[in-house]
Amino acid sequence: MPEGDAIRRLASTLNELFVGGTVSASSPQGRFSASAKQLDGKLIQCVRVHGKHMFIGFVSPEVPDAWPQDWMHIHLGLYGWWRFNGDETVVDEGYGVAHRVAPVPKGEWDGHSETRWGEGYGQAEAGSWEPPAPVGQVRFRMFNDHAVADLVGPNRCELIDDEERQVAEAKLGPDPLEDGARDDKESAKRFASVAHSKKRNIGEIVMDQSIIAGVGNIYRADALFLAGISPYRKGANISEKRLKDLWVLICDLMNRGLAAGRLETMDPDEAPNPPIEGDEEASRWYVYHRTGRPCLRCGTPIREALMQNRRLFWCPSCQR
Repeated sequence: MPEGDAIRRLASTLNELFVGGTVSASSPQGRFSASAKQLDGKLIQCVRVHGKHMFIGFVSPEVPDAWPQDWMHIHLGLYGWWRFNGDETVVDEGYGVAHRVAPVPKGEWDGHSETRWGEGYGQAEAGSWEPPAPVGQVRFRMFNDHAVADLVGPNRCELIDDEERQVAEAKLGPDPLEDGARDDKESAKRFASVAHSKKRNIGEIVMDQSIIAGVGNIYRADALFLAGISPYRKGANISEKRLKDLWVLICDLMNRGLAAGRLETMDPDEAPNPPIEGDEEASRWYVYHRTGRPCLRCGTPIREALMQNRRLFWCPSCQR
């Protein structure tokens, strides 16, 4: 499932391609047809992100500066993704991340499974480009004169009003990628206070989107490793000070991944040099996806288990 930084990269792409202009909207699959019809011809005013949730705001082109009352609420879940295509201008002007990542062979994954691009992306001359036919089960399609975005397989795709958007965002915990979140004492206090009140495993708590929004499997694994906290330690048994430090660490890791343009947590100064043959993950992550391989700090084999049906990775020696 894409984590918070990936959703923000997608939002950046959508923002650069579509915000400030009108779009043609449809639902080739048919499951979103009524809502797409309401959005057809409207102007995209903004794209908001809170954790793993995206909210695209639509307004009438006659009142482009009005605050949106129509919002498309999207949560990709485990299987959702966006496919982009467009003419030469979307490459020349440097839009988003869709064209910056080299194509990945089918069946492989490089941390960008939520972003894909169609054949011939950025090659057609401006003025001669037309959106290609939809491929697969496209829930929602929007396009303008230069680009098209197809949404496939989302866990949630719904049209809501502004009051419903506010309710949806209020249900989510603080987002480590919000501007100023790292130094926001109130956000750190909120996370630490709620986490400390729970008699649940901290490995479950940091994946609870109502407590902290945007963290997924990779950031959970490596943040807890760097904090030296066992994923099985109860939140109530971790001091609030240590939990506030964990908040800062998560903010740092997620912002590092956002800046890098790919989901990685490894501090370049700690990355194996030369890289470990047969352990490419060690150049990107500390413990995630490194089951049975030696911990980069103590040499103990990394362990794996299931927690709430999600894979969990940790070092039993470094994490207590």
